[in-house]
Amino acid sequence: MRFKNSRTFRTAVTALVILGIVLLAFSGFLRPVLGVMMDPFVKAQGWISNQFMAVYDFFTLPREVTDLMAENAELKNEVAQLQSQIIELQEQLSEADILYALLDFARAKPENTYVAASVIGRDPNPFMHYLIIDHGSDDGIRYGMPVVTQQGLVGKVDAVTASAARVQLINDPDSSINVRMQSLNEEAQLVGSITGDLELTMIPSDVDLQPGEILLTSGLGGNYPADVVVGQVATVQKKESDIFQTALVQSAIDFSTLRAVLVITNFNAIDIDLLTGD
Repeated sequence: MRFKNSRTFRTAVTALVILGIVLLAFSGFLRPVLGVMMDPFVKAQGWISNQFMAVYDFFTLPREVTDLMAENAELKNEVAQLQSQIIELQEQLSEADILYALLDFARAKPENTYVAASVIGRDPNPFMHYLIIDHGSDDGIRYGMPVVTQQGLVGKVDAVTASAARVQLINDPDSSINVRMQSLNEEAQLVGSITGDLELTMIPSDVDLQPGEILLTSGLGGNYPADVVVGQVATVQKKESDIFQTALVQSAIDFSTLRAVLVITNFNAIDIDLLTGD
């Protein structure tokens, strides 16, 4: 009986002690003590968490990096495709603009019939100035036919096959064109050169020629129809002792960027040499 009372007494005392500790903890009195006691456990938990995250990153980051690299490559590929599409659309718009301009030019001069052709080649010889176009005798193109754009005179057909033709440019050294000055109504001769420059010759010294003067084909000589723009005077070279003066001419066309032309198919060039016996 005494033993049983003793054990009951110890149990009651233990319960009272635990209850007291709990009450003290809730009241904040034991918070510093608990902090000291729990600090090792908190640090241990933090260390374990850091180690776990390191292991997790070791196994997961390579896959994430690989995924990011794949996504980056895919995005770069999409950007490249979009850039290619943009360039293609710009090319199509540019070609459409050129064709519309040629069409407007043809409509403005209904007295002529035309065949539109694309430039597919250029003569590699730096001393000769020719273009190759993608239409030939099967399309009604013949030797000597004039070639123009909406900007002015390009040259004339120099050689023909069934599906292509060669065009001698007006700045070729063998090219010679009879022209007239728009405002002065004077005539002269425009010749090409090895360098590709255009020179106006046979200008009487008393003609008041000024830079900016527009030059048109005169129609004389039978090689070109009249009133096609050729270019404009850039500089005038004149000496008092000379009978004639000369001038450098800027073509109306940039031959290096030419992409499409019109061939005047209802114009028949005349070989003056046959009439003169030369």
